[in-house]
Amino acid sequence: MQVIALNAAPSHLLSPAKLPVRLVAVDMDGTLLGEEAKVSARNLAAIAAAEQAGVHFVIATGRRHSYAMRVLRPLELTPSNVLITSNGAVVRMVDSRLIETTHLPISTSRWLLAHLAEFRNALVITFDRVGADGDDTRGALVVEELEDLHNSIGKWMQANEPYIDHVHPLELALEADAPIQMMLCGTVERMRRAEAHLLRDRRVSPVGKSTLDPDVEIQLARTEYPERNLSIVDILPAGCSKGTAILRFALSQGIVPGEIMAIGDNWNDLSMLEVVAHPVLMENAPDDLRAVAEDRGWTIAPSNLEDGVAQVLESVLADTPAERE
Repeated sequence: MQVIALNAAPSHLLSPAKLPVRLVAVDMDGTLLGEEAKVSARNLAAIAAAEQAGVHFVIATGRRHSYAMRVLRPLELTPSNVLITSNGAVVRMVDSRLIETTHLPISTSRWLLAHLAEFRNALVITFDRVGADGDDTRGALVVEELEDLHNSIGKWMQANEPYIDHVHPLELALEADAPIQMMLCGTVERMRRAEAHLLRDRRVSPVGKSTLDPDVEIQLARTEYPERNLSIVDILPAGCSKGTAILRFALSQGIVPGEIMAIGDNWNDLSMLEVVAHPVLMENAPDDLRAVAEDRGWTIAPSNLEDGVAQVLESVLADTPAERE
Protein backbone atom coordinates (compact mmCIF):
# COMPACT_ATOMS: atom_id res chain seq x y z
CA MET A 1 0.00 0.00 0.00
CA GLN A 2 1.18 3.51 -0.77
CA VAL A 3 0.62 6.55 1.36
CA ILE A 4 1.22 10.10 0.23
CA ALA A 5 2.32 12.87 2.58
CA LEU A 6 1.40 16.51 2.07
CA ASN A 7 4.80 18.17 2.42
CA ALA A 8 5.01 20.20 -0.74
CA ALA A 9 1.98 22.47 -0.77
CA PRO A 10 2.40 25.56 -2.95
CA SER A 11 2.63 28.89 -1.18
CA HIS A 12 -0.90 30.02 -2.05
CA LEU A 13 -2.41 27.21 0.05
CA LEU A 14 -3.05 28.15 3.67
CA SER A 15 -2.10 25.79 6.51
CA PRO A 16 -1.19 22.73 4.41
CA ALA A 17 -1.59 19.37 6.13
CA LYS A 18 1.41 17.22 6.96
CA LEU A 19 -0.02 13.72 7.57
CA PRO A 20 -0.38 10.87 5.03
CA VAL A 21 -3.43 10.98 2.77
CA ARG A 22 -5.01 7.69 1.70
CA LEU A 23 -8.45 8.94 0.64
CA VAL A 24 -9.54 12.15 -1.07
CA ALA A 25 -13.26 13.06 -1.17
CA VAL A 26 -14.16 15.79 -3.66
CA ASP A 27 -17.38 17.74 -4.21
CA MET A 28 -18.54 18.33 -7.80
CA ASP A 29 -20.27 21.66 -8.47
CA GLY A 30 -18.02 24.60 -7.66
CA THR A 31 -15.16 22.24 -6.80
CA LEU A 32 -14.27 19.53 -9.32
CA LEU A 33 -16.32 21.07 -12.13
CA GLY A 34 -14.99 24.14 -13.89
CA GLU A 35 -15.96 25.90 -17.10
CA GLU A 36 -19.31 24.75 -18.51
CA ALA A 37 -19.68 22.35 -15.56
CA LYS A 38 -16.99 20.04 -16.94
CA VAL A 39 -13.96 18.30 -15.43
CA SER A 40 -10.78 19.78 -16.89
CA ALA A 41 -7.96 17.73 -18.37
CA ARG A 42 -5.68 18.92 -15.55
CA ASN A 43 -8.11 17.77 -12.86
CA LEU A 44 -8.50 14.39 -14.59
CA ALA A 45 -4.75 13.93 -14.84
CA ALA A 46 -4.29 14.78 -11.16
CA ILE A 47 -6.98 12.30 -10.13
CA ALA A 48 -5.38 9.57 -12.22
CA ALA A 49 -1.95 10.30 -10.73
CA ALA A 50 -3.31 10.17 -7.17
CA GLU A 51 -5.08 6.86 -7.82
CA GLN A 52 -1.97 5.41 -9.41
CA ALA A 53 -0.12 6.34 -6.21
CA GLY A 54 -2.66 4.34 -4.19
CA VAL A 55 -4.97 7.12 -2.98
CA HIS A 56 -8.70 6.31 -2.92
CA PHE A 57 -10.70 8.88 -4.89
CA VAL A 58 -14.32 9.46 -3.81
CA ILE A 59 -16.82 11.94 -5.23
CA ALA A 60 -19.28 13.41 -2.71
CA THR A 61 -22.03 15.55 -4.21
CA GLY A 62 -25.48 16.94 -3.59
CA ARG A 63 -26.47 15.67 -7.04
CA ARG A 64 -28.41 12.45 -7.51
CA HIS A 65 -26.40 9.51 -8.84
CA SER A 66 -27.96 9.75 -12.28
CA TYR A 67 -27.48 13.53 -12.53
CA ALA A 68 -23.86 13.23 -11.40
CA MET A 69 -23.19 10.51 -13.96
CA ARG A 70 -24.26 12.83 -16.78
CA VAL A 71 -20.95 14.59 -16.19
CA LEU A 72 -18.86 11.67 -14.96
CA ARG A 73 -19.83 8.92 -17.42
CA PRO A 74 -17.75 10.29 -20.34
CA LEU A 75 -14.66 10.47 -18.10
CA GLU A 76 -14.30 6.68 -17.95
CA LEU A 77 -13.52 6.61 -14.25
CA THR A 78 -12.67 3.30 -12.63
CA PRO A 79 -16.02 1.39 -12.24
CA SER A 80 -15.25 0.76 -8.57
CA ASN A 81 -14.82 4.46 -7.78
CA VAL A 82 -17.28 5.40 -5.05
CA LEU A 83 -19.90 8.08 -5.66
CA ILE A 84 -21.66 9.58 -2.62
CA THR A 85 -24.78 11.38 -3.84
CA SER A 86 -27.79 13.29 -2.52
CA ASN A 87 -25.54 14.71 0.22
CA GLY A 88 -24.85 11.26 1.65
CA ALA A 89 -28.26 9.60 1.27
CA VAL A 90 -27.05 7.21 -1.45
CA VAL A 91 -23.67 5.56 -1.95
CA ARG A 92 -22.99 3.70 -5.19
CA MET A 93 -20.04 2.71 -7.25
CA VAL A 94 -19.63 4.59 -10.51
CA ASP A 95 -21.05 1.54 -12.34
CA SER A 96 -24.29 1.96 -10.28
CA ARG A 97 -23.77 -0.96 -7.88
CA LEU A 98 -25.51 0.06 -4.66
CA ILE A 99 -23.54 0.24 -1.41
CA GLU A 100 -26.13 1.87 0.86
CA THR A 101 -29.24 4.03 0.85
CA THR A 102 -30.81 6.04 3.67
CA HIS A 103 -34.52 6.94 3.53
CA LEU A 104 -36.73 9.56 5.12
CA PRO A 105 -39.43 7.65 7.01
CA ILE A 106 -42.84 8.10 5.38
CA SER A 107 -44.36 9.37 8.63
CA THR A 108 -41.64 12.03 8.86
CA SER A 109 -42.14 12.91 5.19
CA ARG A 110 -45.88 13.42 5.72
CA TRP A 111 -45.21 15.69 8.69
CA LEU A 112 -42.79 17.71 6.57
CA LEU A 113 -45.36 18.28 3.85
CA ALA A 114 -47.80 19.67 6.39
CA HIS A 115 -45.14 21.70 8.19
CA LEU A 116 -43.86 23.27 4.94
CA ALA A 117 -47.23 24.53 3.71
CA GLU A 118 -45.81 27.98 2.93
CA PHE A 119 -42.91 26.54 0.92
CA ARG A 120 -44.47 23.59 -0.93
CA ASN A 121 -44.24 25.43 -4.26
CA ALA A 122 -40.45 25.35 -3.84
CA LEU A 123 -40.24 21.68 -2.85
CA VAL A 124 -38.85 18.67 -4.73
CA ILE A 125 -39.10 15.13 -3.33
CA THR A 126 -36.35 12.73 -4.41
CA PHE A 127 -36.67 8.94 -4.63
CA ASP A 128 -33.89 6.45 -5.36
CA ARG A 129 -35.38 5.01 -8.54
CA VAL A 130 -32.55 3.90 -10.80
CA GLY A 131 -32.99 1.62 -13.80
CA ALA A 132 -30.73 -1.23 -14.88
CA ASP A 133 -28.80 1.17 -17.12
CA GLY A 134 -27.90 3.36 -14.13
CA ASP A 135 -30.21 6.18 -15.22
CA ASP A 136 -33.12 7.44 -13.14
CA THR A 137 -36.67 6.54 -14.07
CA ARG A 138 -39.54 9.03 -14.20
CA GLY A 139 -40.77 9.60 -10.68
CA ALA A 140 -37.28 9.87 -9.21
CA LEU A 141 -38.25 13.53 -8.72
CA VAL A 142 -41.73 14.64 -7.67
CA VAL A 143 -43.08 18.19 -7.50
CA GLU A 144 -46.47 19.68 -6.74
CA GLU A 145 -46.10 23.08 -8.45
CA LEU A 146 -43.81 23.97 -11.33
CA GLU A 147 -43.79 27.76 -11.77
CA ASP A 148 -41.61 28.81 -8.82
CA LEU A 149 -39.15 26.00 -9.41
CA HIS A 150 -38.79 26.96 -13.07
CA ASN A 151 -38.15 30.54 -11.97
CA SER A 152 -35.42 29.59 -9.49
CA ILE A 153 -33.78 26.51 -11.06
CA GLY A 154 -35.08 26.58 -14.62
CA LYS A 155 -32.06 24.93 -16.29
CA TRP A 156 -32.07 22.12 -13.71
CA MET A 157 -35.80 21.57 -14.24
CA GLN A 158 -35.32 21.36 -18.00
CA ALA A 159 -32.37 18.98 -17.70
CA ASN A 160 -34.31 16.73 -15.32
CA GLU A 161 -37.68 16.82 -17.08
CA PRO A 162 -37.51 13.09 -18.02
CA TYR A 163 -37.42 12.17 -14.33
CA ILE A 164 -40.00 14.61 -12.89
CA ASP A 165 -43.54 13.61 -11.96
CA HIS A 166 -46.07 16.36 -11.27
CA VAL A 167 -48.21 15.07 -8.37
CA HIS A 168 -50.96 17.01 -6.59
CA PRO A 169 -51.19 16.73 -3.68
CA LEU A 170 -47.64 15.62 -2.89
CA GLU A 171 -48.92 13.22 -0.23
CA LEU A 172 -49.96 10.85 -3.04
CA ALA A 173 -46.29 10.39 -3.97
CA LEU A 174 -45.61 8.82 -0.56
CA GLU A 175 -47.97 5.89 -1.06
CA ALA A 176 -45.45 3.70 -2.91
CA ASP A 177 -42.11 4.04 -1.10
CA ALA A 178 -40.06 6.32 1.13
CA PRO A 179 -38.00 9.17 -0.35
CA ILE A 180 -34.28 9.63 0.20
CA GLN A 181 -34.53 13.39 0.67
CA MET A 182 -36.48 16.57 -0.04
CA MET A 183 -35.10 19.78 -1.50
CA LEU A 184 -36.26 23.40 -1.18
CA CYS A 185 -35.07 25.88 -3.83
CA GLY A 186 -35.46 29.64 -4.01
CA THR A 187 -33.90 32.98 -3.21
CA VAL A 188 -31.32 33.21 -0.46
CA GLU A 189 -33.68 35.20 1.77
CA ARG A 190 -36.63 32.85 1.29
CA MET A 191 -34.57 29.71 1.86
CA ARG A 192 -33.04 31.13 5.02
CA ARG A 193 -36.58 31.72 6.26
CA ALA A 194 -37.52 28.16 5.34
CA GLU A 195 -34.45 26.80 7.12
CA ALA A 196 -35.17 28.86 10.24
CA HIS A 197 -38.79 27.68 10.19
CA LEU A 198 -37.69 24.05 10.10
CA LEU A 199 -35.01 24.45 12.76
CA ARG A 200 -37.54 25.77 15.27
CA ASP A 201 -38.86 22.20 15.62
CA ARG A 202 -36.95 19.80 17.88
CA ARG A 203 -37.14 17.10 15.20
CA VAL A 204 -34.82 19.10 12.94
CA SER A 205 -31.08 19.71 13.23
CA PRO A 206 -28.37 21.17 10.99
CA VAL A 207 -26.04 18.65 9.34
CA GLY A 208 -22.91 18.34 11.45
CA LYS A 209 -24.66 18.54 14.81
CA SER A 210 -24.85 15.45 16.99
CA THR A 211 -27.74 13.14 16.15
CA LEU A 212 -27.67 11.27 19.46
CA ASP A 213 -30.83 13.15 20.45
CA PRO A 214 -33.63 10.61 19.81
CA ASP A 215 -36.02 13.44 18.91
CA VAL A 216 -34.00 14.39 15.83
CA GLU A 217 -35.47 12.90 12.66
CA ILE A 218 -34.21 15.34 10.02
CA GLN A 219 -31.00 17.15 9.18
CA LEU A 220 -30.61 20.15 6.89
CA ALA A 221 -27.78 20.94 4.47
CA ARG A 222 -27.72 24.37 2.82
CA THR A 223 -26.03 25.31 -0.46
CA GLU A 224 -25.88 28.98 -1.44
CA TYR A 225 -24.97 30.77 -4.67
CA PRO A 226 -25.11 34.47 -3.67
CA GLU A 227 -24.16 35.69 -7.14
CA ARG A 228 -27.31 34.00 -8.52
CA ASN A 229 -29.48 34.78 -5.47
CA LEU A 230 -30.13 31.05 -5.26
CA SER A 231 -30.17 28.78 -2.24
CA ILE A 232 -30.97 25.08 -1.86
CA VAL A 233 -31.95 23.51 1.45
CA ASP A 234 -31.61 19.73 1.41
CA ILE A 235 -33.79 17.89 3.92
CA LEU A 236 -32.10 14.62 4.86
CA PRO A 237 -32.69 11.70 7.22
CA ALA A 238 -31.09 12.12 10.65
CA GLY A 239 -27.45 11.07 10.65
CA CYS A 240 -27.20 11.41 6.88
CA SER A 241 -24.45 13.63 5.48
CA LYS A 242 -21.45 13.61 3.19
CA GLY A 243 -19.21 13.38 6.25
CA THR A 244 -20.98 10.36 7.71
CA ALA A 245 -20.96 8.51 4.39
CA ILE A 246 -17.27 9.22 3.83
CA LEU A 247 -16.30 7.98 7.28
CA ARG A 248 -18.31 4.77 6.86
CA PHE A 249 -16.70 4.01 3.52
CA ALA A 250 -13.23 4.88 4.80
CA LEU A 251 -13.69 2.55 7.78
CA SER A 252 -14.63 -0.28 5.41
CA GLN A 253 -11.24 0.24 3.74
CA GLY A 254 -9.28 0.44 6.98
CA ILE A 255 -8.76 4.19 6.61
CA VAL A 256 -8.98 6.54 9.62
CA PRO A 257 -10.07 10.22 9.59
CA GLY A 258 -6.45 11.32 9.98
CA GLU A 259 -5.76 9.88 6.53
CA ILE A 260 -8.65 11.59 4.72
CA MET A 261 -8.71 14.82 2.73
CA ALA A 262 -12.01 16.50 1.78
CA ILE A 263 -12.30 19.28 -0.81
CA GLY A 264 -15.49 21.36 -1.09
CA ASP A 265 -16.86 24.81 -1.74
CA ASN A 266 -20.21 25.23 0.02
CA TRP A 267 -22.18 24.78 3.22
CA ASN A 268 -23.37 21.30 2.29
CA ASP A 269 -19.69 20.26 2.35
CA LEU A 270 -19.26 21.36 5.95
CA SER A 271 -19.99 17.91 7.40
CA MET A 272 -17.11 16.30 5.51
CA LEU A 273 -14.72 19.20 6.06
CA GLU A 274 -15.30 18.99 9.81
CA VAL A 275 -14.60 15.26 10.21
CA VAL A 276 -11.36 14.86 8.26
CA ALA A 277 -7.78 15.77 9.14
CA HIS A 278 -7.18 17.55 5.84
CA PRO A 279 -10.09 19.94 5.07
CA VAL A 280 -9.71 22.04 1.91
CA LEU A 281 -12.10 24.84 0.97
CA MET A 282 -12.20 26.33 -2.51
CA GLU A 283 -11.43 30.02 -2.93
CA ASN A 284 -14.82 30.50 -4.65
CA ALA A 285 -16.73 29.48 -1.50
CA PRO A 286 -19.28 31.92 0.01
CA ASP A 287 -17.63 34.64 2.07
CA ASP A 288 -19.15 33.53 5.37
CA LEU A 289 -17.91 29.96 4.86
CA ARG A 290 -14.48 31.29 3.88
CA ALA A 291 -14.43 33.13 7.21
CA VAL A 292 -15.14 29.86 9.04
CA ALA A 293 -12.35 28.09 7.15
CA GLU A 294 -9.83 30.83 7.83
CA ASP A 295 -10.77 30.94 11.51
CA ARG A 296 -10.19 27.19 11.78
CA GLY A 297 -6.97 27.23 9.80
CA TRP A 298 -8.23 25.10 6.93
CA THR A 299 -6.45 24.98 3.60
CA ILE A 300 -7.82 27.43 1.03
CA ALA A 301 -7.38 26.17 -2.54
CA PRO A 302 -7.50 28.16 -5.79
CA SER A 303 -10.97 28.39 -7.35
CA ASN A 304 -12.64 25.74 -9.46
CA LEU A 305 -11.96 27.88 -12.54
CA GLU A 306 -8.23 27.63 -11.74
CA ASP A 307 -8.22 23.82 -11.39
CA GLY A 308 -7.96 24.12 -7.61
CA VAL A 309 -8.56 20.39 -7.11
CA ALA A 310 -5.65 19.55 -9.41
CA GLN A 311 -3.40 22.03 -7.65
CA VAL A 312 -4.18 20.45 -4.28
CA LEU A 313 -3.65 16.89 -5.56
CA GLU A 314 -0.45 17.92 -7.27
CA SER A 315 0.76 19.33 -3.96
CA VAL A 316 0.02 15.96 -2.36
CA LEU A 317 2.16 14.18 -4.91
CA ALA A 318 4.92 16.67 -5.72
CA ASP A 319 8.43 15.78 -4.58
CA THR A 320 6.99 13.30 -2.07
CA PRO A 321 8.37 9.76 -2.26
CA ALA A 322 5.80 7.00 -1.85
CA GLU A 323 6.23 4.79 1.19
CA ARG A 324 5.44 1.11 0.85
CA GLU A 325 4.34 -1.20 3.64
